[in-house]
Amino acid sequence: MPSTRIKTQALVIGSGIAGASCALTIAAKGHKVVLISAGATPGDGNTAYAQGGIVARGKEDSPALLSKDMHTAGWSYNHTAAVKHLAAHGPEIVEELLIRKLNVPFAIKEDGSEYDMTREGGHSVNRVLYCGDYTGRAITDALNMALEEDPNIRIETGRTAVDLITSLHHTTRLAFRYGRINQCLGAYVYNNATGHVETMLADYTVLATGGLGRIFLHSTNSGCCVGGALTMAHRCGARLMNAEFMQFHPTTLYSRSKRRFLITEAMRGEGAHLTDGKGRRFMEQYDSRKELAPRDIVSRAIVDTLQRSGEECVFLDCRPVEHDLPTRFPTIYKHCLALGLDIRKDPIPVVPGAHYHCGGVYSDVNGRTSLERLFAIGECSCTGVHGANRLASTSLLEGVLWGHNAGEFIGRRLSRKTGANKRLLDSIPDWKHPGQVQNEDPALIAQDWMNIRSTMWNYAGINRTEQRLARACEDLRVLIKDLTNFYKRTPLSKPLIDLYHGCYAAYIVAMSALNNKQSIGCHALQDD
Repeated sequence: MPSTRIKTQALVIGSGIAGASCALTIAAKGHKVVLISAGATPGDGNTAYAQGGIVARGKEDSPALLSKDMHTAGWSYNHTAAVKHLAAHGPEIVEELLIRKLNVPFAIKEDGSEYDMTREGGHSVNRVLYCGDYTGRAITDALNMALEEDPNIRIETGRTAVDLITSLHHTTRLAFRYGRINQCLGAYVYNNATGHVETMLADYTVLATGGLGRIFLHSTNSGCCVGGALTMAHRCGARLMNAEFMQFHPTTLYSRSKRRFLITEAMRGEGAHLTDGKGRRFMEQYDSRKELAPRDIVSRAIVDTLQRSGEECVFLDCRPVEHDLPTRFPTIYKHCLALGLDIRKDPIPVVPGAHYHCGGVYSDVNGRTSLERLFAIGECSCTGVHGANRLASTSLLEGVLWGHNAGEFIGRRLSRKTGANKRLLDSIPDWKHPGQVQNEDPALIAQDWMNIRSTMWNYAGINRTEQRLARACEDLRVLIKDLTNFYKRTPLSKPLIDLYHGCYAAYIVAMSALNNKQSIGCHALQDD
């Protein structure tokens, strides 16, 4: 099978806000970057779907107040140093990169005096910058333009990472196998167009693949978010943290679509009310902050309300919102109108959906993982910023700051000529796959996905019990064993790679949930 070997100074796997920010920062220092994206275009992931906004510095705000809100939302399970770093420096990077350099068109007040900032659940003050209800798309478009114009960045789309390349696992030279420290040297990458696996070698490798929401039955996530970074890092021995903390967004449009359409939290921030099927508000029974309570609390309140009523959804009543709805929330207004719902007078049917993974591959303030030369940033990482539950609109902030941090750190290292050993890189073989049996069946893959997603939703979802989690682990253990054998016999394909990553990631999340006996934040345990 033909093979392509690519050598670069930095390999960035993922092109959302974290990966793009990292690539731009490295390139700005004069170093070469290969940026790969699973989609047909860069930014074909969760960043573009972010509706609400990105945290900046509000008028009556301070780093201490933002830190307090993050600790409260995260159930004080956060890494204090990381929270302080984000609160102090995140808004600075938003100003420097997104506003000054990329000119992202955040909303301005009607008098033109300053940026208009909104408030979302868990926030003490208005501090969220937004572009209507398409903030993520506006940021993605600006980043993509900058990426395409940078001569030091080579963009490879339609690429799916299969496995990380490490010095102790893949070298063909015995002398290097006796090394004390394992190093990441790039990745084996599947070319979706040719069907070939490419060997991408790098001095530094950055995981920025996003989350894993699509391992659940109902999710707001892009189709590529199946936990690839988590599984690849785990297989090569990198440290994982807080994998059990999966945040469910309280309000996704109740429909039968594969990806649940997000109804931004900013609507509740602007005054929208949650009601049951009889039009009665219910959040005051669960939290004094009502609709502005953190997401884990609102999600569980909705589930409890539905279990009590036997109904399939609750409703979001937008009539109390003072803004002109088609202007403030154009994407949601048009989407709902196409379905026959006029949000100016019709309540929106909503249910929770898997939204954001608060855990992932451990990384420090510079994005460094426990494996030498491997970095993890954005949603696939665990910096400790979010603790047991993420504060609204801090995900884009973490992505852009940690992308910048990792890029600065890698850029400094490369400037000091600290590349990987050339003989070690030359000793890495191209991908060899023994599988020749053409037995991939789309129906079987679809059934396996349904098993994974149903298992995670029913047994490791919003409300968990030890018995349910034990059942999830047992079912997924059997499936991952069967898939591993199947994986070895069958030539690789994009659907097969995604299925393997997804099943492996689901097993990691379920096992982490089973091992954590403390009910906290997104990990809500009930008595059996």
